[in-house]
Amino acid sequence: MQRIGVFICWCGSNIAATVDVERVSEAIKSEPGVVFSANYQYMCSENGQQLLRNAIKEYHLTGVVVGSCSPRMHEATFRKAAEAEGLNPYMVEIANIREHCSWIHKDREEATEKAIVLVRTAIAKVKLNAPLQAGESPVTKRALVIGGGIAGIQAALDIADAGFEVDIVEKNATIGGRMAQLDKTFPTLDCSACILTPKMVDCAQNEKIDILSYSEVEDVKGFVGNFKVKIRRKARFVDETKCTGCKVCMESCPSKKGLNEFNMNLNTRPAIYIPFAQAIPNVAVIDPEQCIKLKTGKCGLCQKKCGAGAIDYTMTDKFIEREYGAIVVATGFRPINIDKFNEYGYSENKDVITSLELERLMNAAGPTNGVLLRPSDNTHPKVITFVQCVGSRDLTDCGKPYCSKICCMYTAKHAMLIREKYPDTEVHVFYIDVRCPGKNYDEFYRRACEQYGVDYIKGMVGKVYNQNGKLMVQGSNLIENEQVTIPSDLVVLATAIEPEPSVRKIATLLTASIDTNNFLTEAHPKLKPVESPTAGVYLAGVCQGPKDIPETVSQASACAAKVIGLLVKDSLKTNPCVAQSDENMCNGCSQCANVCAYGAISYIDKEFRLGGGKTETRRVAYVNPAVCQGCGACTVTCPSGAMDLKGFASKQIMSEVEEICRK
Repeated sequence: MQRIGVFICWCGSNIAATVDVERVSEAIKSEPGVVFSANYQYMCSENGQQLLRNAIKEYHLTGVVVGSCSPRMHEATFRKAAEAEGLNPYMVEIANIREHCSWIHKDREEATEKAIVLVRTAIAKVKLNAPLQAGESPVTKRALVIGGGIAGIQAALDIADAGFEVDIVEKNATIGGRMAQLDKTFPTLDCSACILTPKMVDCAQNEKIDILSYSEVEDVKGFVGNFKVKIRRKARFVDETKCTGCKVCMESCPSKKGLNEFNMNLNTRPAIYIPFAQAIPNVAVIDPEQCIKLKTGKCGLCQKKCGAGAIDYTMTDKFIEREYGAIVVATGFRPINIDKFNEYGYSENKDVITSLELERLMNAAGPTNGVLLRPSDNTHPKVITFVQCVGSRDLTDCGKPYCSKICCMYTAKHAMLIREKYPDTEVHVFYIDVRCPGKNYDEFYRRACEQYGVDYIKGMVGKVYNQNGKLMVQGSNLIENEQVTIPSDLVVLATAIEPEPSVRKIATLLTASIDTNNFLTEAHPKLKPVESPTAGVYLAGVCQGPKDIPETVSQASACAAKVIGLLVKDSLKTNPCVAQSDENMCNGCSQCANVCAYGAISYIDKEFRLGGGKTETRRVAYVNPAVCQGCGACTVTCPSGAMDLKGFASKQIMSEVEEICRK
């Protein structure tokens, strides 16, 4: 006999302001099988959970329905409370009457009627629920970090310090990421390389960390605690175990016209190169698109000059497969392409540059050895104009609707550094708003204005054009309510940032969620800010949203803490809501196995008895419950209807549909 208890939560005013909770609990009392119905202000509170436990004990409940917020929030809470009183936790159902009802309705009558229907559907389902028992699966005590920027480096170091092995997969020839390209960092103006390089060296020297540079993740299978990852190690045509980083090969290479990506293409490099002086690993790499030997079969000077015998033109891409318990995604960002912003004349004028290009021009290791020169004629610029929010907070097809968060601060940094090094230089900044949300950030911005005399102009730039060798910056001054034109020698565009394009591929491989701006989506913006909705996958740095270096490092350490908490466990409880096959209906077509992302489905030959004492052997599907993650892909693919999902069987789903259609 079914004995179901129903508990309606007010959720403060989140539900009760739109839904008549008293009416819902009264209406549900008359439902067949319901022996207890009540409402409470906060069901997730200690008192609310105690109410549920007391009802289970007093009314001998066989099933529980809680009308509250999303099951993602408190399903585990109510299941634990039920389990404490001896009720199987999978006999608890959540009717989402907040996100699916009160939050999307304004009419109280309409919302109340819908809430009643939603609770009825949950009752219909719990009547068909069966007790389930969770199994266990072992945890592979190794972590994968995708991306070798400051976020990936920090996460890897923290995980390794806890005693676990970590692999860093970096698609470029060296770790370091965007931070390695910076000159100084705000608000302290300390040398970027000086604080980054020690961490890079720590990674290289840590016996628990394996740096897989010039590599990419190709495939990911498995689930939390047991990920199987295929990694492509791209051919760098230089043996990492032999190369000493002496750079003799670079000096001897006759092909020196390749654009230097590390210096934002502002100068050239040889076909064989080490990206920058502090690169980790300090190993050369050959650009096959530029190398004369690889393109024509001639030359080979670098191989002849290499005393270590490290150069091998026959190298090919190699694949390795490793197992991991957890994955940290730290794929970083890039500045957006601004070729479509014709009003700024970026593609027509060499002296219109981006902020990251300015970083390289001001860096002592940059193309001009730290001397700020105009790219067009190598003269010192006397008037420099910065344009803020290029592509940020832009609702057109060219830009991004979000604030890139770091632009206001790095522009203030650039302006201060220029004024400090070149006091004779005039600096103007066009801005929409100045946003300084971090510690000591507003003071930093005010120092640029008050101490360094940077001219901030509130207004947008409409056009930049060349006139008699000068860049004319035409814009509005909203404070003075006038149009201004500033003749400039150099124009710097503070461009928006966006996730690295590779993040879409990574999101697909990890079945991770991604938003309309290609940022990876966290499981919950407040309570789970570094966790992906995919269990065992964590997000660090700008792949999740715009942020500065301190915030990135904090998030990376938070990811590491989550990973360590996972890897210290010897095993994890598995989800009992797994697929099962009805062998009598299965025709062995393999369609379910083809769509299974976890490799949980195999096939066995089974003997079936027929009439008259005859038997036949048929190929049927077998689901490994330790591997299945209950995604349900096989159930909707199976043409014969043999596949079903425990806890979400077809008859349970149809019972809910019938309740919705019931008058």
